[in-house]
Amino acid sequence: MTIKLQKPLYTAEANVKGGRDGHGSSSDGVLDLDIRPPTELGGPGGATNPEQLFALGYAACFQSAMGVVGRRQRIDTSDSTVTARVTLGTIEGGGFGLAVELDVAIPGVDREAAEKVVEAAHQVCPYSNATRNNIEVTVRALTIE
Repeated sequence: MTIKLQKPLYTAEANVKGGRDGHGSSSDGVLDLDIRPPTELGGPGGATNPEQLFALGYAACFQSAMGVVGRRQRIDTSDSTVTARVTLGTIEGGGFGLAVELDVAIPGVDREAAEKVVEAAHQVCPYSNATRNNIEVTVRALTIE
């Protein structure tokens, strides 16, 4: 199923030259950075890579979705943290694919309530909607002692 936008709200634009061993910038100039393969992939490291950028974007977007859901459910998510891990690997047919793990901590919220917020946020988050049924995404609500 393809998700169709009913009302576009914002468009981000970025330009990259050199791919995984290049340079990227956003059209507004806020992002202007080198991109390098990590040492784990035989690269030099020392700069960001697409998987880090995707992890950062997904975590930020998911936390914002939790804020929306938290307000609807009257649960304070303002002190929450989202840790995203994006794994690059091979897939059948010789291509490459991604898998994502999101670990969510909401201090002061019991496990059942946290799980409800996290599941609802997973339905609201644009990154979750974009990746659903395309890549493996694991979302976990962590217990904070």
